[in-house]
This record gives sequence, C-alpha cells and structure tokens, in this order.
Amino acid sequence: MLTLIHQIIAVLFGMAVAFVTLAPMTGSNRWWIRGWDFPRAQIAALAALTALIAVPLGGWIGWLVLGVALICGAYQAWRIFPFTPLAPEDIAIQNQRDDDVHCVAMNVEMINDDFEAVRQVVRDEDPDILFLMEMNQTWTDEMEEVLERYDTVVRIPQDNYYGLVWATRLKVRDVETVQLTIEKTPTLFAVLEDRSGRVFRFIGMHPKPPVPGVDTEERDAQTLYAARFARETPEPVVVMGDFNDAVWSDTAQLFKKAGEYVDVRAGRGFYSSFHARYWWFRCPIDQLYLTEGVALTRFEIGPYVGSDHFPVIAHVNLDSDLADTDLKNPTKLSDADRKEINDAIATHRARLIETASDD
Repeated sequence: MLTLIHQIIAVLFGMAVAFVTLAPMTGSNRWWIRGWDFPRAQIAALAALTALIAVPLGGWIGWLVLGVALICGAYQAWRIFPFTPLAPEDIAIQNQRDDDVHCVAMNVEMINDDFEAVRQVVRDEDPDILFLMEMNQTWTDEMEEVLERYDTVVRIPQDNYYGLVWATRLKVRDVETVQLTIEKTPTLFAVLEDRSGRVFRFIGMHPKPPVPGVDTEERDAQTLYAARFARETPEPVVVMGDFNDAVWSDTAQLFKKAGEYVDVRAGRGFYSSFHARYWWFRCPIDQLYLTEGVALTRFEIGPYVGSDHFPVIAHVNLDSDLADTDLKNPTKLSDADRKEINDAIATHRARLIETASDD
C-alpha cells in the first residue's frame, strides 16, 4: 500500500512538473498558460523535489518520473540561468557620479494604506525621476507632500489599478501618456535633459497581467509598441515599470530584442520584486531596461512599503564615454524577430482601429 501511494504521489508530481513546463511552450496567450512563465525558479525546485521522490521508487515508473523531473528541471534552470551571477552581464555597474540621474519606480498597490512608507522612500532616495503605479485619487492626494519638490508632475489617478503619477525635477522637453491598448493602461513617454543638458527618453509602463479573464495579447502588444519606439529614436532610452511579465519569459526577451535593450539583471541576479509578502513566490517582474548610450551606476530593490511589490531603485548616467565602456552584451534584432514584432504590432493596431470604429 505504501509503495502504491508513493507511486501515485510521484506520478502526480511528475505530471504537474511536465504540464507547467510544457504549457508555456505552446505559445498560447491564455492567462492560465502564460501565468506559468512567472514561477520558473519555483518549478525548478518542484522538479528537484519530484526527482528526490522518484529516486527511491525504482522500477519503470520511478525511472520515468525521474527522467521527466530531470529534463523539466534542466529546462527551467536553462531559462533562468541568464539571470544568475554565473551568466555573462549585459551591462556593468560603474561608480556613481554627481551627474547621475536617480530613478525610482514603485507599484504602491492601490489597496495598500501604508502611505508613509512610500513617502519615506521618496524622501530617502530623493529621485530625479519618480514613477508611481496603481495610483488612485486617494494615493495621489497622499503623495502631494513629496510631489511638491518636483517641477513637473503628471497625475493620472484611476480606480482600476492602472493609474500613475510621474514626477521629475529634470528639464522636460516633452511628456505624454498614450493608451496603447483598449484598456485604460496608460504608457508614459518623456523626453528629458539631465543636469549636463544631455537628452534622453524615459518610458514608464504598467500593462495588465495574465489573470482570470485577461489573456496576454494586450500586454504583449503594449510592450512591443514601447520597445519598437526605442529602436526608432536616436536618443538613449530608459524603461521602467511593472511589466507584469517575468524577465525570463519569451515575451520579455522579445521586448528586449525589439528595442535592442540591455537588461540590468542579466548576469547579476534575480532581484525579485514581487510578491513582497511571500518570499516563496517571488520573481522579477518590475523591470529596468536601457539602450546603448546609458550607463548604469546603481541598481537595487528597495525596502518593503506595504505593497505586494518592492520599489526598484536605479542610477543611470548619460555620459557617452562611460556608457560605451559600460555595455557588455548588446541585444541585436534578427530578421525573424523583426517580422514577428511587426506582425504582432500590425495585428494589434488593426484591433485598436476596429474597436475605435465600433465605439
């Protein structure tokens, strides 16, 4: 009886590991499939546990489950390997300088009421660029005390978890928010000058995650729109925000290729930003991407602020000489990648036009 129970447990674990590994390979945008992009580290740990269960079992069932566990575990490890210190870096971290641009991005979680914790991070970090997500009117009002120190503030409070507040003390040449989807999930585009007069662009993003009833077509198209924008502008670009997409997913990697970005996590570590309250469920979904021409001088995850996300803190520098020596592994776009991106954007644009005409 114990052997039978052992076999059943091993087979169930093996089937679970196989399913959550194979499902994302289908390329489906269904939320219940795309959600398995997030916990790849946890799936690798589950595969290791499954292998341990299978080893003493013996027989063809034990060997089959062991083989499935080892293959799935190796695949998951391969997917997350580029974001470990064992892999090559995309970009080095230089020494901080007086003319750095200090950026902070925080998803405050709209239902969170620890306003003072968020305000304290803003006071302590005193960023040149502040990007706050999930901002409703209550959160916007509560942040006015720290927003007063900024020359330019964009406030878009919304009750749908996708409001934003963006503030900067740098010189602003242009700033606008654009609806890249049929949902109210604005993307912010800004053209700025650092304190030395060097021009760069900032993009702030917060697309929807794959949750029940919400598949990922909109999220993926929104990120690709923003990514392609980076390739079409001559100025260096800094992208920050809660992507609601794990850094190792296929769509995140396509985003990186589309804009020819470098990923600050590559070769450095997970820097997991979500879920702040559950250590066992953490993965990196709050991103920082840079193009050539931007040097990195600081990158870290901030303290707990009552939200389900940790803040993302970064210093960047627009000194071209420093940025040229900083870059380790620039991303280049293949013809196949370019076609996939352009097709996805064209399909999404047609959907937006059709929706607008129906309205």
